[in-house]
Amino acid sequence: SMASSQQPEVQLAQRLASNEKPVRTRALRKLKKYISAREGAAGGFSAEELLKLWKGLFYCLWMQDKPLLQEELSSQISNLVHSFPHTDKQLLFFQSFLQTMKREWTGIDRLRMDKFFQLIRFMFRQTFEVLKRNSWDSRAVTGFLELLGSQLLQSDSETPAGLQLHILELYLTELAAVGSAELTAEQNLTFIDPFFLTAEPPEPMLFSAICRSIFSTIIDQAPFALEDLMREVGQAEESDPEDSEGGPKTQRGGDQGKLVNGKDSSEEEEEDLLPLDLESQLSGDEDIGPVLQFDYAAVADRLLALAGRGSTPGQNRRKLYRIVKGLTPLLCSGVFPQDEYPEEVSTDEDDDMFGSRKRMKRAARLGRGEEEPAAGQKKASKSENVDFRSLCCHYGMHLAAFCIYCVKS
Repeated sequence: SMASSQQPEVQLAQRLASNEKPVRTRALRKLKKYISAREGAAGGFSAEELLKLWKGLFYCLWMQDKPLLQEELSSQISNLVHSFPHTDKQLLFFQSFLQTMKREWTGIDRLRMDKFFQLIRFMFRQTFEVLKRNSWDSRAVTGFLELLGSQLLQSDSETPAGLQLHILELYLTELAAVGSAELTAEQNLTFIDPFFLTAEPPEPMLFSAICRSIFSTIIDQAPFALEDLMREVGQAEESDPEDSEGGPKTQRGGDQGKLVNGKDSSEEEEEDLLPLDLESQLSGDEDIGPVLQFDYAAVADRLLALAGRGSTPGQNRRKLYRIVKGLTPLLCSGVFPQDEYPEEVSTDEDDDMFGSRKRMKRAARLGRGEEEPAAGQKKASKSENVDFRSLCCHYGMHLAAFCIYCVKS
């Protein structure tokens, strides 16, 4: 018969897109087994075969009504990525998904859009989970980031704008949900690399979305990331140095974490490290969920380097300067608590980053003609004016244009 002569992928795709739910459910169960069996054999799926399967999976969700059932189905579809035994095939499955969404996007009507938004979120979450199960192996992470750039961000990727905007909105949230307890500031900087590295300036709408959903979000979440960092340093101080020496890396504290130094007399001193606007943000009951740690000096440096490119249009440059201006209070106000803690305290952020922050703050004090405070001495309250000279050694040639922008604005 004609059906028996068809490839198994085509037969499965047709059943996945059936009008009858029992047929779709059986086909999905069969697909999971088929992936395991097929990938166990030599060669496994080709890119073309995966695209055929994804067409079936796309229409499987298309046919599904009722929000709870749609959510369950999206979860089952996204978890299929773990049926592939090798990372390169897991990433190929993710690539085929992106290609399918790009191809079908303009045909999705408004009433069906929410369930596909959810599928995209779940697929990113499970792909980040793949990287986590690989211990954030740099080769796997690089493969994922190259896919992100080539399939979504490059000007020749032909990605519908709505799809780009949705992915940008969920990107940091889903990465934090999966990886915030393990990822270092250095690794997190790698995960936002593709947004700095576009070979030519992105379309204005895409650039605005990157600024809003990635760069500005990092700054908006900084108070919460700093709160986590201070809690973590407090936990490191409270733990016995002998136990922590040579032990596993301290992870970001959860709800059981205490404030720095618990309830002792130095709590008052620690509170003085926070500018008033950060204190007010931290005092609220708002729970924004897990957030990622960043080296804000390194983020500002990358933003200024991007602004300094000859190919960057003037309006993009001004947007970047506005974002860096939002970072300067964090860099110049003494908000980072590292100076107050012993050198041996280590957290899940690399020591070089801590050192560079200390050096930058020390340079800021010396640049203002202040003396180094004696050990244990409480710091003076922060100046309202940002001292840009303190950043010169770090920002070099990009700083002059940024300072001119700040003075003018």
